[in-house]
Formats: sequence, C-alpha cells, structure tokens
Amino acid sequence: MKRNDAVSFTLHGLSVSGGIAIGRALLMSHATLEVAHLAIPARRVEQEIARFDRAVVAAREGLVRLRERKDQVAIAPRELMAFIDLHILFLSDPELVDATRRIIRERLCNAEWALVQRMEHLVEQFNQFEDPYLQERKYDVLQVGERIIRALLGRPDHAVSLKTRGKLSAKEEALIIVAHDLSPVDTISFKEHHFAAFVTDVGGVTSHTAILARSMAIPAVVGLFSARAMIRDGDPLIVDGRRGILLVNPDAQVLEEYRIRKEEIDLEKSKLKRLRFSASETLDGTPVRLLANIELPADVHAALDSGAAGIGLFRTEFLFLRRSDMPSEEEQFEAYRQVVQAMEGRPVTIRTFDLGGDKTPDMQRTPTNPALGRRAIRLLLASPALFQRQLRAILRASHYGKVRILIPMLSHARQIEATLAAVAQAKASLSEAGVPFDANAEIGGMIEIPGAALALPMFMRRLSFLSLGTNDLIQYTLAIDRTDEEVAGLYDSLHPAVVALIAQTLSAAEKAGTPVSLCGEMAGQARFTRLLLGLGLRIFSMHSSQIMEIKERIIQSDLNEIAPAARRILKLDETEKIEEAVDRLNQL
Repeated sequence: MKRNDAVSFTLHGLSVSGGIAIGRALLMSHATLEVAHLAIPARRVEQEIARFDRAVVAAREGLVRLRERKDQVAIAPRELMAFIDLHILFLSDPELVDATRRIIRERLCNAEWALVQRMEHLVEQFNQFEDPYLQERKYDVLQVGERIIRALLGRPDHAVSLKTRGKLSAKEEALIIVAHDLSPVDTISFKEHHFAAFVTDVGGVTSHTAILARSMAIPAVVGLFSARAMIRDGDPLIVDGRRGILLVNPDAQVLEEYRIRKEEIDLEKSKLKRLRFSASETLDGTPVRLLANIELPADVHAALDSGAAGIGLFRTEFLFLRRSDMPSEEEQFEAYRQVVQAMEGRPVTIRTFDLGGDKTPDMQRTPTNPALGRRAIRLLLASPALFQRQLRAILRASHYGKVRILIPMLSHARQIEATLAAVAQAKASLSEAGVPFDANAEIGGMIEIPGAALALPMFMRRLSFLSLGTNDLIQYTLAIDRTDEEVAGLYDSLHPAVVALIAQTLSAAEKAGTPVSLCGEMAGQARFTRLLLGLGLRIFSMHSSQIMEIKERIIQSDLNEIAPAARRILKLDETEKIEEAVDRLNQL
C-alpha cells in the first residue's frame, strides 16, 4: 500500500465527525492557489471585463443547473441545497462582482488576479467578526470566487473532474477526499458517491464539510492547514476522526493497529444499535429521557433512528447559513414545521436565535467582546421585528406538534418579562389573523450564566422548564473564551465551581418541580454520565450519534450506588481530585 519513496508523517486538526477511515488520497484542485498576475494594455480592459462577466454567468448557470436537478431531494438535505442559493446571491453581490471589475480597470490586470485581490479583502472583513458563523462565511466567498476562477481558466467542476479520474474511482469507499476546502456544490455532488472520509485545510464545526460528514456518518478532520499541499494523489491515509488526526503513509504496524481499532469501533456501533428499543432507565428502575440536539431539519432523521424521545435543542442559527440577509418568517416556519411533523408528537424544543453581538440586523456593529455583549436574548429584545418574526414562525409550527420555546442567555428577570410580553404579542397577532397555534406552548430558559444559576428561583417562578447550557456556563464561570486556542487548555468541565453550579441548579429545580435538561457537550460524553445522574439529572440532550453510548452507560448504572458517591465529589475542591473520583465512579 505504501510507495518506496513515501515519508510517514502525522497532521493534527479539528475533529468534526468521529470514526476511523483507511484509504487512499483523492486530491481536489484549488484554483486560487494557481493564479498569476498579468498586466494588460488599456485597450484590452473592456475585453477582460467581458471575459470576467462570462465566467460569472457560467458559474451562476452551473449552480442553477445543480439547483434544478430533479434528483436533489435524494442526494442532499434541503439545507445543503440552500448553500447553493447563498452562493448564487454572492454571484450578484456588487461587493464581489462590481469591485472586481473596478480593480481590472484601475490596475490594468487580468480578471483572475483582480478577483483574488477582492476575495482577500472580503475575507479580511469576515475575519474581523468574532462569531464563528459569520467568520466561516468567508469560505463561501472563497468558494464562489474559486468557481469563477475555474470558469476563467476553462477547468471543470470538482464533480466533473472526479468522474474523469478513473485511476482512483474504482473503489470509492476506499477513497479519502483531501481538499483545501469543499464548497457546498462539491459536498452535494459527493452525496452521490461513497467516500471513506473528508479532510480539509480550513473549516470548522459549522463548515460545509463538517455538516456533510455528520449527515453521512463518516469521519472528517478539518483545519489541517497544509494537508492539500503535503499529500499526493494515491497516498495511503488513515483518518482518526475521534482524535482529529490524519496519518499519511503509515507504516505496516500502525496500519494494522488502526485496522484492529476500526473493527472494534464498527463492532461497538453494531452492538449499540441493539439498544435502540431498550428502555432508557437505570438498574434501579429510574427513567432517564434522552433527547437529540439538532442544527438542521435534515438532522431529525438521525434523531429518529437513534430512538431519541424528542428534540431537546434545535439550534436555529443554521438559518444564517442559508442567506445573506435575515431569514423571513415563512422560511423559518417551513424549517420548524418540517422538524415538528417529522417527530410525530414527540416534543421539539426550539431555541430562539443565539447570535453573537456582532451579528445584528444591520450587520454593522462589531463589539469589542461579542461573548459579553449584545447577543442571544439581548439582541432579540433590542430587535423586536426580528424577534416577532421568529416567535410567530415557532408558534405557527406549534400547531403541528408539541413545541417548546427556549430562550438563551437569560440573566435578569426583566428579560423574562419582556420575552413573555413579546410571546403574548406574537400570539395576539396570529389570533387576529386567524392563524392556528398552540396557545399553551411552554416557555423555558437556558441556564448558562453563573448569575442565572445562582439566582434560579426568579427564573423558575416565570418559566415552565430549564436547560443547562454547560458549554457557555463553563466559559463564563472560568472567564475563558472557548474558541481561543491559546486558553483552550483552561476549559475545565470538572472545575469545582462548574460542578457546584450544575449540582445547585439540579437540586433547586428538583425541589421546585421544574423540569431541567442538560444540552451542552457534557451530556454526550459517557465519562460524565454517572456524575450527572448522581447529581440528579434525568433529561440529557445530545447529538444523535451519542445517544446509544449514553444509554448503555445509563442502563449499567445503579443510582443507589452512584448518588452517594456523586454527593461526596461535591466536597472536593481541586479538579485533579474530582477527576480521580469521577474515574472511580465510572468503575462502580
């Protein structure tokens, strides 16, 4: 499998879809890396602009053809198709198209180079944003630009070139896509194929590659920086999606070790599937509800396949991946209704937009620290038209099943009062228009700010349910930006203060009879399951792929044993001691 001149090395990136894949590299071209700067005489400027315009038209026509294919429903989820709509919008954006024409005229240069200059300027603007969703839209700009450049260079699309590369296409399931980045057009086209894994130089957990890999349940590692330049077509690869590692030209011993590990993982998954119809309860008979977190309506199918009892968190921010302006009420309603109907009466908890302070309706304000600025409910209350649009859409969807509304980042009672008033206003407008909705849809709040956890009674008096958002709770408790790699090592789920806040919230909610779930990453990590059970958690919400593993841990746990051990952990005041105690708890 390994060439004589091959050198073994390892690259580290971000894991966005777990599992292990073993195969050979299939490299995707990256046109923007191959653009030259050519000077043109003034008399040829209009001719060059016309060439650029033809390339833009060709790029748009290619997207429209893909958009109108009759088999798209079978190939790609609706949300990935929506990325095409976003790219079509970019192809009409004066900031990209008109500005490129201006550069050609002013600098007397070829269209390819002018476009790259404009792309770099726009990418720098997107880099100024702190919110990861907005930051990652720079990849949309790059992908649209690359599509135009491929048209200028007379090169085929990735999907077309893939079909012409017969030397590697005989056995697709053994191919690993290696790219600088993958556009939504590429990822949708790849839905027709059966690849082993995806790896890219750029991207994050909300990138197209990550979304595709999770929907296809195949390993993926992104953020590898230089994989595309360092790897050759046909190189043997191992993708370790759990650890975010790419091994290039592995030796025979490493290859055999990973083959054994892959077989073990496949066997584990096969065994866990048998638990789908098993009751989710502890050995002593205590029922535990397992819900699914989703980002896209298409994720609902995985939730149902996993046996989830409902949707514990529908992150509605995905709508901002679909367009360059604010999503309409009708667009939101269709997305929510699709999920609610698919769940067939199971509860669906829809969280209102949890957007950063830099993502405002006018897209102009960039605060110093978005994590502590006007975000989530703060932004929505300051943007009543945006809030009403979403509340009306959610309430309309509630007519088709059991819907609960979840409010993120609450810190003051007046925010709840203002939210309840906004909900009442949305209900009144729908009633006046004769639009049906569930008048009894429950309103709940996210507990993700330490101040909210410490002042819980004022929230429980006004809300029907609570949801612990441990991702932000840990971030705010420890004053750590969880997106900053320089302090990532300080992000500590078992810090004494974090454990105490979780325990206090669960205890207070139990005494008040208020249902409380946990929807942060801790819910889907088996290492924390027994600790959380022992502290009183009875509703877990996680990614669908994690449900079976958590269920297995639950049905192997006896609360009579783990509850006393968990209470003893609350007396510890050092992370290291808590970690040791949690390890012992997991051995009971």
